[in-house]
Amino acid sequence: MDFKEFTAKNVDDAITEACEQLMVTSDRLEYEVVSNGSAGFLGINAKPAVIKARIKEDKPEVAEAPKASEVKAEVVKEEAKKEVKETPKSESKNSNPVDGDVFVKKANDFLKDVFGAMNMEVSVNTKFNADDNILDVELSGAEMGVLIGKRGQTLDSLQYLISLVVNKESSDYIHVKVDTENYRERRKATLENLAKNISYKVRKTRQSVALEPMNPYERRIIHSALQNDRYVTTHSEGDEPFRRVVVTLKK
Repeated sequence: MDFKEFTAKNVDDAITEACEQLMVTSDRLEYEVVSNGSAGFLGINAKPAVIKARIKEDKPEVAEAPKASEVKAEVVKEEAKKEVKETPKSESKNSNPVDGDVFVKKANDFLKDVFGAMNMEVSVNTKFNADDNILDVELSGAEMGVLIGKRGQTLDSLQYLISLVVNKESSDYIHVKVDTENYRERRKATLENLAKNISYKVRKTRQSVALEPMNPYERRIIHSALQNDRYVTTHSEGDEPFRRVVVTLKK
């Protein structure tokens, strides 16, 4: 995968932007800093930070996938490893152009094995958007709370594992989005509401507030929700997977 250029007001935000657009965590991101940018004098002649980034070529083994205890993570990992090993040669990147049906079948077969091993009845609706190279997977059933997990961690783990499966021997990187019961949109609304409440708290107490650790996509939601706030500013602190957003009062 070729390097893509990302810009933001600082390097940290540029990395977050790259993680969001490439849909990976920062430990899966390979990047180089082109320019650290500068704040300028009183905002005059300010220059944005610029990085070049891409997804790391050396993909980790499925056994190193994020834990998903709520849905028997060991079962999920074993099914992922089996699926990767059994990928037919006819689907290799040199013998077939981008074929959405192939990616849909890979994802559906993998999830069928996973949910079968877990004795769960889950309906899977998978669609491939060829224009954006995005595979959308919508899950439905009676036990969706189990699949979502704490703060969506289980859903994120499934998304990560499906990404490994469909991108095995694929010439183009396929973005995978897994959702159920409109959880992603509901989570976004929750985080935006949280951001407003934290802003009010910081203005009232004049004390900075550090939020719970979040993945790059969720941190970006907080940053975006408060980027035009007159009274507070945000930045991220810590290392993955414990990196968190800190909201502080503007000077």
